[in-house]
Amino acid sequence: MKSKVYSIFLSVIAGFLGAYIFSLIEGSSENGFSGLKADNIQLISNDSAEGELHISENLESEGAHGNLPSVNIDFVKASQQTRQSVVYIKTIAGGQYQGYSWFDYFFSNRMTERQVTGSGSGVIFTSNGYIVTNNHVIDGADEIQVIYNKKSYKAGLVGHDPSTDLAVLKIEATDLPAIKIGSSRELSVGDWVLAVGNPFNLESTVTAGIVSAKGRRINVLEDLFPIESFIQTDAAINPGNSGGALVNGQGELVGINTAILSRTGSYAGYGFAVPSDIVTKIVEDLRKYGEVQKAFLGVSALDIDEDISDKLGTNDLDGVVVNTVDKEGAAAKVGMSPGDVISEIDGKSIKSMADFDEILSYYRPGDKVSVKYKRAKETFVREVILTNIEGTTSILRKITYDSDQLGALFEVVPKIERARLGIEGGIRVKKVVGNGLIYKMDINEGFVIVAINNYLIERPEDLEEILSKIRGRVILQGISKNGEKKYYSYRF
Repeated sequence: MKSKVYSIFLSVIAGFLGAYIFSLIEGSSENGFSGLKADNIQLISNDSAEGELHISENLESEGAHGNLPSVNIDFVKASQQTRQSVVYIKTIAGGQYQGYSWFDYFFSNRMTERQVTGSGSGVIFTSNGYIVTNNHVIDGADEIQVIYNKKSYKAGLVGHDPSTDLAVLKIEATDLPAIKIGSSRELSVGDWVLAVGNPFNLESTVTAGIVSAKGRRINVLEDLFPIESFIQTDAAINPGNSGGALVNGQGELVGINTAILSRTGSYAGYGFAVPSDIVTKIVEDLRKYGEVQKAFLGVSALDIDEDISDKLGTNDLDGVVVNTVDKEGAAAKVGMSPGDVISEIDGKSIKSMADFDEILSYYRPGDKVSVKYKRAKETFVREVILTNIEGTTSILRKITYDSDQLGALFEVVPKIERARLGIEGGIRVKKVVGNGLIYKMDINEGFVIVAINNYLIERPEDLEEILSKIRGRVILQGISKNGEKKYYSYRF
């Protein structure tokens, strides 16, 4: 009898203790956005393990809308106009894995092949089959399929741009319902928007929200020259929405959904989209040239915070401060120097790096722009001719070198990029193909090979010749995709 009473007593105490702990957990989760960590920004994709990237700073909570006010927007009409222009994208990538089963792992060296699939969304940009999506949706894919109106099309990759996380596909089809293009520059904070895509493989899903901010720079794109000026929205965006449409109340495209703020990988209050004005320029370049024609001022710049403002001796936090000036760049030719504060480009106000990146993204090499900048108490306005990444004003078409012997695709690192990296030469591993020498040396895509045994590498042909003839131990020097200096040791 005593043992039964004792057991009941323990059960009651445990119940109260469990309820108390649960209430503490619930209380802490009510303030879900009060302690956001740096790993909460993710590129949205159903391949969350591969599509996840992180930011280095927190975002402030701005509050999702609660009770929806009455608005003069026909959501039904806008949805009907948009849903037919958003497609489902499926990707297939083949990979080889050693020891795929436990038996193989312990007793065999046999290679077992497995396919990896992913999915996302895309937007029909033209009626003759050009489709825009996110670069991270199709990155690394061996085969891309576009599913539209229950029919599957094999898609070709026209081009991609990691600096904006955009890619353009082409399918053989005509009379497709191309989306109407709106202007993201005319969009205001507080405007209603719809997010259309295929979250969790649920086709043609529409959610509504408002524009909660513009010009967001969230440091999610791994590129030396990222263009980040995202539209922030509280319209629900989830894995699978990547590459889908963000449209205004008239059903016009104002952005391509790209990233979400989340602890779990699912929607938790905020989504981010590439502005449609940037999208239009990128798509036009990729269709016409196969390569984005980026315009460079020839400077690296920083946002102005209180510390920088104090050093500059000003109370004005608007604009961007020039950090470095490329010696042979456009800015150097008109006399700009480190410490100058850029406030306008072609009459358009510059308040942050997001503004700076976005405004320059609308131009091409050879375009002439007026730049207004301050130095101490003086203000200057100079006419500047923008250049390409090689420091010239001509149209660039990227040239790659395919080496079957090394099992990789290579490209020469452009002049401005070499200057930023502090190297005199360099060859980038664009893509690793098969099980060639680059694969065996465990060199990743995006790695820049600078030198072999201290011999500077300037051409892919030189790299191929050296690695095919060299014997003994080799020390390969280079720079990783995230800018770190690395060394590889290999014995032939």
